[in-house]
Amino acid sequence: MFQRAFGRIPWGYTLRRLLIAIPTMLAIITVAFLMMRAAPGGPFDGERRLPPATEAAIAAKFGLDKPLHEQYFNYVGGVLQGDFGPSYKTLGKSVNDLIADGLPISMTIGALTMLVALTVGTSLGIFAGLRQNTAADYGVMGFAMFGISVPTFVTGPILILLLSLGAGIFAVGGLGTWPNIGMSWHNMTLPVLTLALPQIAIISRLMRASMIETMRANHIRTARAKGLAERDVIVRHALPSALLPLVSYAGPAMAGVMTGSVVIEKIFGLPGLGSYFVDGALNRDYTLVMGAIIVYAGLIILLNLVADILYAMLDPKVKYD
Repeated sequence: MFQRAFGRIPWGYTLRRLLIAIPTMLAIITVAFLMMRAAPGGPFDGERRLPPATEAAIAAKFGLDKPLHEQYFNYVGGVLQGDFGPSYKTLGKSVNDLIADGLPISMTIGALTMLVALTVGTSLGIFAGLRQNTAADYGVMGFAMFGISVPTFVTGPILILLLSLGAGIFAVGGLGTWPNIGMSWHNMTLPVLTLALPQIAIISRLMRASMIETMRANHIRTARAKGLAERDVIVRHALPSALLPLVSYAGPAMAGVMTGSVVIEKIFGLPGLGSYFVDGALNRDYTLVMGAIIVYAGLIILLNLVADILYAMLDPKVKYD
C-alpha cells in the first residue's frame, strides 16, 4: 500500500511548484522590504533624538546610509546565504538566533493545536455525520458555530480567568520561572486549547458534510448490498473517502495556525516567533520582521505543497501532471 502511494507522488508537479516558489519568495521579500522602509519612523528613533554624529555612525554600522537599492541587494544576498542579518533592537543577537529561539515554540503550539483539532474535530464530525438531523448532530453543529464565531482574543482571556486565575489549574502565561522553564502541559494547554477551538469547529463541520456525502455514494450502497457489517462499511469504505477533503484543508490550516499564533503568543506571554514579529514591527526592527515574514511565507508554501502531494497519494483519481 505504501509503495503504491509513494508511486503516486507527482514528481513533475512537485518540481514545478518548488521552482515557482523561488520567484514567489523573491516577490514577498521585495514587497516586505519596501513596506518596512516606507513605514514612518526608524529602528533607532526615540523620544530624544540622538546627536547627528551618533546617528551617522549607527547608520554606517548597519548599512542604513547606503542607497535603498544597495540595501536591498545586500539583504537578498545575505538571505541567499542563510543570513537574515543582525537585530537592530536585541543587542548581541542576530535574527537567526531569535528565529532559532522562537520558532520551536511557535511550531510546538501549531503542531499540538492541529493534533488536538484533527483528533477532536474529526471525531465530532463523524459522530454528527452518522446522526444527521438528530439532537447529537444539532449539538455538535451548535458548538461548531460557537467556536467559529468567538475569536481567539476573546476565548484566551476567558480561559485564563476561569482555569488559571479562578481554578488555578494552568499557568497564566509564559514558560515558567527558573529553574522550571520550558514547554509543559502547565503552560501550553491553554494556548493550544484557545487556538484549537476554532479549528475543531471548522474541521467538525467539514468532516460532517463530507461524511454525509460519502455515506450516500454508490460504492457505499454496493458495500452494504454485499452484506458487509455497518462498522466495516464505515471504517473501510466511507472513512478513506470522507477524509480526503480534510487532507486538502489540513495543510493551509497548519500554516494558518502557525501565523495565527501571533495573537495567542502575545496573550499568553510566550516568546515565540509571533511575539518577536510583533515586537519587531513596533520597534521598526527591519531585519527581525523580514526574517519572520520569510519563515512564515516559506512554511505556508511548503505546507500547501505537502497537502497537495498527500491528496494525490491518497486519491488515485487526482492527477496534477
